[in-house]
Amino acid sequence: MRAELLLALAALLSSTACAKKAPACEAPANLPRPMLEGPTVKEPRRLLPIGGYTLAMSWTPQHCAGRMTNPRDQLQCDGKTSKFGFTLHGLWPDGEGATWPQYCSPTRLVPDKVIRENLCTTPSVQLIQHEWEKHGTCMSRTPEDYFAKSRALFGAIRFPEMADYRGKRMTAGAFRAAFAKANEGMRADQIKLRITPGGWLEEVWLCLDKKLGRTACRAADGIAADRPIRIR
Repeated sequence: MRAELLLALAALLSSTACAKKAPACEAPANLPRPMLEGPTVKEPRRLLPIGGYTLAMSWTPQHCAGRMTNPRDQLQCDGKTSKFGFTLHGLWPDGEGATWPQYCSPTRLVPDKVIRENLCTTPSVQLIQHEWEKHGTCMSRTPEDYFAKSRALFGAIRFPEMADYRGKRMTAGAFRAAFAKANEGMRADQIKLRITPGGWLEEVWLCLDKKLGRTACRAADGIAADRPIRIR
C-alpha cells in the first residue's frame, strides 16, 4: 500500500511516470548532528487548516554564491562530492489564507537513517531537520512519511536544460514557460519564481492543491512576466 501511494504521488506531477533521479552524491561518513529548532517568538507555532501545498526547489549555483566556505553548505557547495542543479528545499503546507501552519507538533531529531536517505535531494543536515520541524509536523506523523512524499513529488519533476539559460538574461515569463514545457501538462501559472534583489533566479515554487496535484498559484509572485531575470 505504501509503495502504491508513492507511485500515485509521483504520477500527480508527471504523466510519464519517469521520475528524475536525485543528484548523485556521496554522503560523508560522519554527518554533523542537527539541532532542534522549534517555534520562537518570531516563528510561532500555528495550527491552521491546510489549503494547499508548495513544492520549493532551489537552484544550487545561486544558493552557493557566497556560501562556498560555509560548513552548513559544504556538501552542496564544495564542488567535490557532486555538482547539484535543482535541489529540494521543501514541501510546505499552505493555509487557506495568507498565513500558513507551522511547527504543529513538538518533535525529536530526524533519525540519521532518514537524513542519509534524503541528503542527495536536500543536501543539508540542518535544513532536513528544519523542514521536518516547521512543515512536516503539520502534514505527516513521521519524518519517514513526510520525506517520502517530498521525494516522490520532487522526483517526478523534469527540469529544463539549464545550460541553455545560464549566464543569459531572459524574462520571468519565458522561464516559467520553459519550466512548464519540460513537464507534460504543467502550466506556467502553476509556477512561482523567487529571485534575489539583483534579479538572479533563486528558487522555483510549484503550487499544489490539497491532493498534491498541480494547481494555479493563488497569489501573484510579484514578478511581472516581462521582468528580466538572470541565471547563474
